[in-house]
This record gives sequence, structure tokens and C-alpha cells, in this order.
Amino acid sequence: MNIGFAPFLPWPVLAALAALILAIAALAIYRRLRGSWIRALAGFALLIALANPVLMQEDRDPLTTIVPVVVDRSLSQQTPERAKMTDEALAMLKDRLAQFPRIEPRIVEFRDPAESDSPSTRLFSALSSAIADVPSARIGGVIFLTDGQIHDIPGVNQQLGFDAPIHGLITGKPDEFDRRIEIVRAPRFGLVNEEQQLVFRVVDDGKSPGGTAAVTIKMNGDEIATLQATPGQDMPFSFKVPRAGNNVLEFSVAEVPGEVTPTNNQTVQLIEGIRQNMRVLLVSGEPHAGERAWRNLLKSDASVDLVHFTILRPPEKQDGTPINELSLIAFPTRELFVDKISSFDLIIFDRYQDRQNVLPTIYYDYMAQYVENGGALLVAAGPEHAGGSSIALTPLASVLPAEPTGQMIEKAFYPRLSDQGRKHPVTRGLDGSDTEPPHWGRWFRSVDVEKPQGQTVMVGADNSPLLVLNRVGQGRVAMLLSDEGWLWARGFEGGGPHVSLYRRIAHWLLKEPALEEEALTANAAGRRLQVTRQTIGDDPGPATIKTPSGKTETLPLKQTQPGLYQADKHMDEIGLYQIANGNLSTLVHIGAIDAPEFKAMISTTETLKPLAQKTKGLVTRVAGPNGSVTVPQVLPVRGAVRVADGQRLTIRMTDETVLKGINTLPLFAGFAGLAALLFAFSATWWREGR
Repeated sequence: MNIGFAPFLPWPVLAALAALILAIAALAIYRRLRGSWIRALAGFALLIALANPVLMQEDRDPLTTIVPVVVDRSLSQQTPERAKMTDEALAMLKDRLAQFPRIEPRIVEFRDPAESDSPSTRLFSALSSAIADVPSARIGGVIFLTDGQIHDIPGVNQQLGFDAPIHGLITGKPDEFDRRIEIVRAPRFGLVNEEQQLVFRVVDDGKSPGGTAAVTIKMNGDEIATLQATPGQDMPFSFKVPRAGNNVLEFSVAEVPGEVTPTNNQTVQLIEGIRQNMRVLLVSGEPHAGERAWRNLLKSDASVDLVHFTILRPPEKQDGTPINELSLIAFPTRELFVDKISSFDLIIFDRYQDRQNVLPTIYYDYMAQYVENGGALLVAAGPEHAGGSSIALTPLASVLPAEPTGQMIEKAFYPRLSDQGRKHPVTRGLDGSDTEPPHWGRWFRSVDVEKPQGQTVMVGADNSPLLVLNRVGQGRVAMLLSDEGWLWARGFEGGGPHVSLYRRIAHWLLKEPALEEEALTANAAGRRLQVTRQTIGDDPGPATIKTPSGKTETLPLKQTQPGLYQADKHMDEIGLYQIANGNLSTLVHIGAIDAPEFKAMISTTETLKPLAQKTKGLVTRVAGPNGSVTVPQVLPVRGAVRVADGQRLTIRMTDETVLKGINTLPLFAGFAGLAALLFAFSATWWREGR
């Protein structure tokens, strides 16, 4: 209750009147006039009446005490036991708080952001957002319902923005144990077929069972090693990168009975395979317009080490000239096809023919073995392939995918993609192939063949095979049944995509993963899983996904291009996914491999204890005997909490109120004011009448 003023005249006018009355009263008192004191009092009574004093009384209601309850729903809390324990403890806590009408609980449930690829438990950030609209004086305490693995706990001396106890209700059991595996050091890149080394470590959190741990190591889904690792010790591991492009190195440690979760028992390392300079042997059987196109293409690629021979001087043209006086050298057959054949990644025969005494017959056997053992062979054939000196009449025929009939097809034609070629990654989407006729120049001859094996991806005149791809043993063979690809290089009739075509053929021969006919790949972009299925067959059907938690779901694949099926889906879980379609499978890791959420999974009371001790809070486990759940009682306290209660959740009750209204009573209003003024002036007249 207090007194205010609602003056009838402006304050400057009242101040002037007060000064005038004060001057008159002072003069009257100075001259000792009769009734001067009474006149002064009457004047001041008039001033007070004009100032209109008002008696005010505020009508206030007490505000409730806000108690944020932060519930941890992070990934580490998603084990069945902890999820059940959290739900039961939350229900009991609500009942405890409901016993006090002036306590208003504010439930804050924290979940990992759907787009975060490195999940972590940031409960204090969630708390700050939830109480941003609440005055600090109204916060009576904060209760965290969590496993204790919180990644944004402020320092003990850091300001919280409120003065109230912080309590922790910890899920999980006190004697928990969890085993995980992590990569300590690993290369991001590696040369293909060169030895690399990384270091991994098995970590036991909690009470370790002791002994060693069995670790299984897989490369691109194939098991390559099994090791016994001692928990807590760094383990080096040497391996070779098998192919160019992405390689997935997977480490799995055997699950231990009773551990918290097997989710972190696996980890992967993505290694980009880099091929050393590709060694290519180009053998041109004779000078012709097309050999320059091959040479220019291969020489323009910085990753290619090219060895090129053009046979200009066959053995039958020996003239007895001393070798040191010759400008042309004899073809180094033994060095190339015996001594150093395994050092070449790719051999190209460009219009090569089996000339007598150039290559012994046994050397063709060596080349056939080279292919079967994993080598790559490209044959660019012209008229010589249809004649009597064709290499198809040598032992090399065992690896060639098409047998010539001995005839040439001499007519103009547009090279076209076959039905398989529209689906095959080597030829799919070549510039100009989407029109009829194709938007490129014509060729004029090709070798007629029969019984083509493998995939015929391009056809020529009368639908005859033009480009045939085939696998032989561990190696690969490609046959281009025309020597007029140079017309595209020269821009004849607008040219054609000879660079893309030749390069794709070479990389397919070298087993580039992106050019496989049947392939299943998966990539991650944040939380989004992108699955791609390449096939030259029919619809492969849906893909099957196995999540890190062991759940299985089906993912439909939609055709985006001929032979290419894709799917894109947002994934809720972080970790290693297994994707399968038919007999193909692949692995992909969604999110950060070293996400904080999975680095420590056992529950703990130690993380919140320093902050709870400073704020006079309580940290306790909710797990009771025999699997029950217990929650401490709530203790409301007036004023500041000075002593921590080791058994109860102390809540500081707020003194804050809300103003509902103000009741006013004018003191000089009505008859009361009139009576006071009449009394004052009547006294003046009475005194003067004496």
C-alpha cells in the first residue's frame, strides 16, 4: 500500500501556488498577524486538495515455480532397458511434482537433430532454449533425466543464468560394461596394390572382462584378416588397397555378453584408392590414320605411361645393314611379351596382324595367360583381322570374344548403341546417342564376326557387332571391330565422342568400379542414404537395408536412366548400414564415424556431480533393487538453498508475483476533502472574528 498523486493542475502551477502561499504565510508570521498559522495551514490544505493524493493498493497473485525436466532421448538412451527406465522415472517424477500446486514442471525432451551427421547429447543447449522466456527468479531447480553422457556441460565457474539446484536422475546400472572399437590413425588415400598401414584400438568402458578381443577385418565386404587385440592397446594393421575409387575397410569386434550395446562394435575407414600411372603398351601393326588418334588420346592423359611401337620393318625385310646404322629398330618381342608383360596394365593391338617371325606362337600363349591372370587387352581391328594373318588364328583366339568370318562389311553406317549398350556404363549416355540417327559422323567398314561372347554394346551396319566387351578368367578383353574411329577424331561429318568412348573402354578394362555392368553402390550425404544399382538386365527389384541397430527394411529402387536404378532416403540412425540387392551387397556409414554419441555408452553419475555439488543439487541413479525404478521425493524450500539434501530433490520456491490490478482511493475526494477544506477556512474566519 502506498500513496500517489493525481493533480488537477499541472505541477508547475501547483509549485507556483505553493511558493506564493509560502511567501504570504512567511510575511504574515513575520508581522505577527492574528491567525497567520491557521491561514498558512488553510492554504496548504488547498494545495494538497489540488494535488489530489491517492491511496493505492496493488492486487497481486503469486507466480508458480518453474522446474525444467530435461529428458535425454539421445541415441545412447535408445537401448530397450534405458528407454523403459526413462519412461517409468519420468512418470514417477511427474507424480512427485504434481503434489505441489505452485510447482510448474516444464518437460523438455532432447532428441538428436534429424539432419545432424555427428550426433551428440547437448542437454544444456536444449535447457537454454526451453527457458529463454522464463525469468531466472522463477526457476526453482533443473532436473536432468539422462544416462549422464552429456557433451555440453558448462564449467563449474561458468554462469548458468539462474540460481537454483541442478539435479541428475541417472538411468542405467552402476556396473555397466561396453566394448567398442575405434580407428586411431589411418590414411585417407592409398596407392592401388601398395601396402598401407593404419592403427586401431579396442576400448573397454566400465568393468572389463579381461582377455583379448577377436577383431574381424573386411575390405569391401570380403574378409581379409582376423586378429586378437588387447583392449586399450594400439594395434597396427597392414593392408593393400585392391582397387581405385572408394574402398570400405570394416573393423568388427566380437560382442561381449552383457555389454550395453553392440552398435559401436563396428567401425569403418573409407580409403580412396589411387592408381599409379597406368602403363599402356600400344602396338600398331602398320602406319595408318587411326594410330595417331590412339596415341594422342593416351599421351594427353597425365596418368598414362605409354609405350608405343609401330611395326615398320618386319623381319622379312632384313637387308644385312648393321644394327648401329639403322634408324629403325627391330620389334623387342621378348622384352615386351615375356620379361615385362606383367608390368603393363593394358595392351592395345591396333590393326595388328600375325606377321611371320614377328611374334613366336608361344608369345600369344603368354598374352592369353596374361589376360586370364587379370590383364587387360583391347583389339582395334581393321581389314587385317578378316585376312589370313589375323590374330584370331593364333592361340590368342582363346581370349577373343568374337570370331571373324573372313569378310568385311563395306557400307556406310552410323555406329549405334545396342539394347545392352544403352544400359552399359561404358556406352550409356554418350553424347549424341539419344537421337536417331545418332548425332555423330558415319563409319564405312567393319569386320564381320560370328558368335560374339560377352556384351555387344555397339552395332554397325545391318546390326552387326561393332564393340564387344567380355571377361576372360580374371581379366578383360574389348574388341572394336572397325579401324575408322579416327573419323570422329578428325571431325568428319561432325565427328563423335571418341575421347569419352576410348577412355571408358580403357577404364572398364582396368576394372574401374564406376563402370561395372552389375554394381551396387551406396553413398551418404549427411543423414541421407543414396543407393545406386547398375545393371544390364531387367528390373533388379528393391534393395534390402540392415540398420546399425539390426533392423531390416526394404528400399524400392526407381529407374532414372536405362540400366540405372536409384533411391534416396533420410535415415534416422547413425552408424554402419548394410545394403543388399540380389547377390550384391555394399556398406556405407551414415554420419560421422567418430560421433561423440557412440564414444562412451555406459551410464555415469560423475559428469553432473561437480555442477550439482556447487548448486546444492542431487545426483542419483533411478535403478532400484530387482529391476525397479525409484525417484527421490521433492522438497520445496523458501529462500536460497544453503544445504544440499542427500535424499530429496530440493526446489527453491519463487517469491515472484504477477500484478492483477491496482485499487485507488483519493484522500481529498468527496465529502471528506470538502469537510477538511471547510474546517480549515472556518478556523481562519473564527480566529479573525475574535
